[in-house]
Amino acid sequence: MKRIIYALLVLFTYCSFAQNTVGTISVTPDVYEGYTLFSTHTDAYLIDNCGQVINSWNSSYLPGNSVYLLPNGNLLRAGRFIQSSNPVTIPGSGGIIELFDWDGNVIWSWIDSSDDSRQHHDIFPMPNGNVLILSATVVSEADAIQAGRDPNLLDDGELYNERIYEVEPIGSNGGNIVWEWNVTDHIIQDFDATKDNFGVVADNPGKIDINFLNGWPAENNWLHINSIQYDEEFDQIVISSRRWSELWVIDHNTTTAEAAGPAGDLLYRWGNPQAYDQGTALDRTLFGQHTPYYIPSGFPNERKIMVFNNGIDRSPSYSEVLIIEPPVDSNGNYSYTPGTAFGPELVSFRYPETVPTSDSEFFSAIVSSGQQLPNGNILICEGREGFFFEIDNSNTIVWEYASPISNADGTVYDQGDPIPPNNFAFRATKYGPDYPAFIGRDLSNPDPPLENNPDISDCQTILSASEFELTSLKLFPNPTEDIVFIETEQPIESIEVFNINGNKINEIRNRNQVSLQGLTAGVYFLRIHSDKGSINKKILKR
Repeated sequence: MKRIIYALLVLFTYCSFAQNTVGTISVTPDVYEGYTLFSTHTDAYLIDNCGQVINSWNSSYLPGNSVYLLPNGNLLRAGRFIQSSNPVTIPGSGGIIELFDWDGNVIWSWIDSSDDSRQHHDIFPMPNGNVLILSATVVSEADAIQAGRDPNLLDDGELYNERIYEVEPIGSNGGNIVWEWNVTDHIIQDFDATKDNFGVVADNPGKIDINFLNGWPAENNWLHINSIQYDEEFDQIVISSRRWSELWVIDHNTTTAEAAGPAGDLLYRWGNPQAYDQGTALDRTLFGQHTPYYIPSGFPNERKIMVFNNGIDRSPSYSEVLIIEPPVDSNGNYSYTPGTAFGPELVSFRYPETVPTSDSEFFSAIVSSGQQLPNGNILICEGREGFFFEIDNSNTIVWEYASPISNADGTVYDQGDPIPPNNFAFRATKYGPDYPAFIGRDLSNPDPPLENNPDISDCQTILSASEFELTSLKLFPNPTEDIVFIETEQPIESIEVFNINGNKINEIRNRNQVSLQGLTAGVYFLRIHSDKGSINKKILKR
């Protein structure tokens, strides 16, 4: 992607580093303080805003594709499991899930790669410690026809069912499957009345038309689901079907048996109403999207859905980040008027704000993500080129970073080189300094940036001017048997108490003391917040 024009525009903003072509390219004091996680080649990296490496994890596998930093500091990553033959061939293939501790040791793994099943694209760490997995399984030609598939739409002689299942990790490489959902349990077709699932597509918006192609070839990979994001507040899963240009929502608050019946039908869908005969191609909004998810409560745009709309198959070619407000109540129940398309008709937010009149520089045909940050900024991963940037409330770019590592072969590029070829990142995710994974960890001595010959002096100068700290802070007594007193020049807004596992167990507001009475003896961490910032402190309870 061309960056020359943009570099000229920001040359005099005191944030762009003219010599930087990879790593951190530009930054302003308005960037959200935090650490960005991404995976490329066989490694996952956690970097600060100047590109310094806070931590890294090495795998034997290429991405397969998503990666998550857990609240306890562990890392969950999908890898591409290579076999001599992989009967289930699908873009974004993975096959193995690995769980690393903070120090990079593999403490659990799970393989889903066989003649009739293969994990691909996404996984998700559940709050209960289980792992949600997206997998493609094979439906034979005979079974597909019996389900109502038009035989003329079986070019590969089979179809892929998309399966989402939840695994409870056991030991170092085992697990129990405690829940699952399958696309093939929620099919509708109006092609053959003598076969299963016959009905009126337009009257069944909760079901999936087995003969809808959306202009794609009649391949086994007819859905190409590329994302599953769990929403704890509704206990629902948001799904992205790239080939259908739709996002779907299903209920997780079911048993496996219930999920196979009407309770497992789509609760909500949006992006392409022609998929359920409630519109035409002109009503389509999404074009090969990635990473739709519910923005959590307490964030700007809370309880709305953000999605990266890649923009494939439209002219001009451009990508955008959208936010929509689904027609849903506080209990996760969606409103729908039969004979119409699901709302909303208009989006709540769009970046860029206007549609370009020609092909845009902001265009990633594959992968990519957007993330709402707590301060109102949005982190955007332009995944095809491994390029991340952050925008503020006025859509001004406040941070730019280009991964200096080729995803294809792991080559590390020099500062001054162009963005590496074959350079992509599935997603980028930013974690604030108050994320529980960082409690009790010393992040003050990061490793150098990933690129060769880095130059981050300008970045450090800009950000040091905006850094904050609680001055003259004192905690006493430490160790303590009960109350800890805190002295500081700034008024304290709140104090969060975390245990050794990173779980928050208490929060006190507008007080300069906290009681540990009733807690078992051991190490605890205080996260102390003021209007000048936040700081972590370790406390020993006797």
